[in-house]
Amino acid sequence: MFRSLSFKRSFKTHLKTLIHCPQHPPPPPPLSPVLFSSIRALSTASSPPSSSSDSELRKYLGYTALLAFCGVATYYSFPFPENAKHKKAQIFRYAPLPEDLHTVSNWSGTHEVQTRHFHQPENLKQLEELVKESNEKRVKLRPVGSGLSPNGIGLARGGMVNLALMDKVLEVDKEKKRVRVQAGIRVQQLVDEIKDYGITLQNFASIREQQIGGILQNLYNVPISCASNGGTFGAVIDQYFSAEIRKTKKPESAHGTGAKLPPIDEQIISMKLVTPAKGTIELSKEKDPELFYLARCGLGGLGVVAEVTIQCVERQELVEHTTVSNLKDLKKNHKKMLSENKHVKYLYIPYTDTVVVVTCNPVSKWRGPPKFKPKHTTDEAMQDIRELYKESLKKYRARDITTKSSDSNEPNINEFSFTELRDKLLSLDPLNKDHVMKVNHAEAEFWRKSEGYRVGWSDDILGFDCGGQQWVSETCFPAGTLSKPSMKDLEYIEELKKIIETNELPAPAPIEQRWTARSQSPMSPASSSAEDDIFSWVGIIMYLPTMDARQRKEITEEFFHYRHLTQSQLWDKYSAYEHWAKIEVPKDKEELEALQARLKTRFPVDAYNKARRELDPNRILSNNILEKLFPLSDNLH
Repeated sequence: MFRSLSFKRSFKTHLKTLIHCPQHPPPPPPLSPVLFSSIRALSTASSPPSSSSDSELRKYLGYTALLAFCGVATYYSFPFPENAKHKKAQIFRYAPLPEDLHTVSNWSGTHEVQTRHFHQPENLKQLEELVKESNEKRVKLRPVGSGLSPNGIGLARGGMVNLALMDKVLEVDKEKKRVRVQAGIRVQQLVDEIKDYGITLQNFASIREQQIGGILQNLYNVPISCASNGGTFGAVIDQYFSAEIRKTKKPESAHGTGAKLPPIDEQIISMKLVTPAKGTIELSKEKDPELFYLARCGLGGLGVVAEVTIQCVERQELVEHTTVSNLKDLKKNHKKMLSENKHVKYLYIPYTDTVVVVTCNPVSKWRGPPKFKPKHTTDEAMQDIRELYKESLKKYRARDITTKSSDSNEPNINEFSFTELRDKLLSLDPLNKDHVMKVNHAEAEFWRKSEGYRVGWSDDILGFDCGGQQWVSETCFPAGTLSKPSMKDLEYIEELKKIIETNELPAPAPIEQRWTARSQSPMSPASSSAEDDIFSWVGIIMYLPTMDARQRKEITEEFFHYRHLTQSQLWDKYSAYEHWAKIEVPKDKEELEALQARLKTRFPVDAYNKARRELDPNRILSNNILEKLFPLSDNLH
């Protein structure tokens, strides 16, 4: 605006000079070639132009040429669909998007890409042909499951392949409790199909919509959010994934809830990998064990997982026991908790002493399920948070912080689940520490009144609804052995809570802590050669309870401040490494180099990159995250 006004004033000044002072000819205006020719003729007739006039002339001619070039370039480079190319461009109007351009975002809406190439093969032959053709043309073909990864590790603008249509159970061995499936099968579908054989998966996440191939590669998987002008792609996705799940739950990865249980990659017996350079290869402990272990947690960079054989377990009824404790008491019973419970996790409530302890164990064949009558009803457990919501809504409406609406349009809060109501409460003032503290205290009271037992099949019990869209950072670090826990896991939490309170962070609940046994996959954050080693996984979060762009940006900035404090004060001290699906690539060059160096100290990066070179020499399976985390140097052979 300032440049335009200056230009206008300059042009008027030169016109006045031309009329009143012909001995000083002005530079020509850039807007009209006719006017330019007239002024130049007058100036030539009166006197030779000065060097300053020539300079002004060249400047305005340059502006004119630049504007013309930008206009032409914009017109011809904008991606019009074929049926719209005959239409004239209209100034200050948005051109229509191509019908084959799809917008794909991850579950939390924190990362998205637009692509024209989203493939869903229906069988192995189509997948093999697709990978071969993409490799020959050097076209990106990034494997993506259902898009849960908070960092969008499965997304690539150049092109993606999703195996949602390859979702069949191929073989069941009831005696060995093994099942061979196509990698696109969803967890819930798999569980439903094998339960008649009396078997099930050893571990579950809170959502059953993950694809098996994605879980195996340690890429989080639940429904992706898609928008397509053409409609075909969106229809296919909606056929497989429930929109309701996207709204209300955050999935957990299948890497724990029990110190005796390994991550899911340890349950994989064999796998079929479709690679760009070597075609389809079968891997197992017997067939190329080194590559098998590397590919089990291959981050989608070594090949597209087409089939897997999974070691299952006997389907059992479980008793879930929820109690409320505190850190002081946990320290006394921690070793017993880890060794005597098949599944265990702790949920910490910031700014309170409350720790929610959830254990799950098989129903006793002799005693049967426990006989327990809850002390409080669901309505009584929800009472505190409902009252807080009413008070907060009235308070913030009075301050005009929220949009006013009539009570008749207000939804019935009795219909909301606890996590839905927590999201609504946080959305009123998500970065106000005092407000978040009140919400946390209401949550602590909810859990205190929710103590008790729940009995059900493992595929029903092993899940947890922990809210809507959110930023999350999860780290994994060694916690000693099952027979001798180091207690570093609880020390980590103590220091984390001090960081929150010292810096007055608006940290919502819960901070979730779980455990697993070790993994033999070298790229797993829980990898270890010692069989008795156990690892703790700790997740911190900040919810994104609103679609307001400004507010989401502010929450994002505060979350990364929160994350940075934990990174700088805890990660090196406890040898903690982030989950692959939650590493956000630093924009700062020095920070990126430090991250790359740190990853090399923990993981066999050179061996992984060597395998990438051999199996995917044209890097069609890669994306920006993999290229940044694992840069390929030319001296690898």
